[in-house]
Amino acid sequence: MSRRTLTVAAACLVAALVAALGIAVAPRAPGLSAEETGDPGLRDRARPLFADGTYNRVGIVEIDGDTTRHAHFGADEGTDYEIGSVTKTMTALLLADAVERGEVTEDTRLGDLLDLDGTPAAEVTLAELASHRSGLPRLSPRLRDMVSGTLEVYRGGDPYRVGPDTLLAQAAAAELDGRGESRYSNLGHALLGLALARAAGTDYPSLLRERLLDPLGMDTTLLPATEDDLPEDATAGLTGQGRTAAPWLARAYAPAGGVRSTPADMEHYARALLDGTAPGTAALEPRWEAPGGCIGYAWMLTDTDGTDVTWHNGGTGGFSAMIALDREAGRAVVVLADTTTGVEAQALELLTGEEAA
Repeated sequence: MSRRTLTVAAACLVAALVAALGIAVAPRAPGLSAEETGDPGLRDRARPLFADGTYNRVGIVEIDGDTTRHAHFGADEGTDYEIGSVTKTMTALLLADAVERGEVTEDTRLGDLLDLDGTPAAEVTLAELASHRSGLPRLSPRLRDMVSGTLEVYRGGDPYRVGPDTLLAQAAAAELDGRGESRYSNLGHALLGLALARAAGTDYPSLLRERLLDPLGMDTTLLPATEDDLPEDATAGLTGQGRTAAPWLARAYAPAGGVRSTPADMEHYARALLDGTAPGTAALEPRWEAPGGCIGYAWMLTDTDGTDVTWHNGGTGGFSAMIALDREAGRAVVVLADTTTGVEAQALELLTGEEAA
């Protein structure tokens, strides 16, 4: 057997054991909170969309031109949620901004910024990383990382608790497969964020804070590196089976999914994307073909019921998120939830379905 075959076989075995154990110990799943605040009309439109599936706290922001509506179930505008891979859109903006500043170009090689000389990963470009065309795998290809990550997910833990040195070791062990084709990679976006920070002479949390969060007034958006960095009343996410999930912290994989934000701050974010005042908004422009549509820097563009929707979703061990923009109509919807059940369909229905009164 090849090393690749053994790795895949071992990972599948661990996953099967985890699934079997999960079924045996699964607690009762939560239901959508009956405590409601926000715009009554939006609440009435949203409530039936979350009747099925595992939901608990849900926060919704709807922007329609100059009007903003909120609807919250078991939460309010200040409730914090992990936004998962929606973080990638912020890293994408940082890339576009860095290109505008002249710090890097689309064709800057990863090896020009990080110590990866002599490895396949050194040859990929920043644009390839941002658009998931680098050929890098979704996660670390090392067996130890695959096993430990799977076990952490089963325990409701954080599978991404690694530092920059470990991230670089994971990248050095990776082979490129299908470079130039669409292949989603958390590893690639983690490396992108690290590379952009190195180019700017800082770390990723500082880069994001200084160039995006502070300019947009996103004061309650956090990148917690430790549990001590979390707010005292931080929302605890829930797995699909209703177990409390450990927080996913902003370490080396922060650029791929380490941000915690609030509906209030995500309103600032969405509105700045619509009006073009967010740094690096060139990231939203579609550039390459991707399954179901086109992709820019992280941002996907798909035709949804005749509407061109620019979007990205996110999920962690205890949260799910979706941001969807109709840039032509000046509309946006953000949905944040404290369970792992996806919220993509609901966000798209609210964006493209019944128009706000």
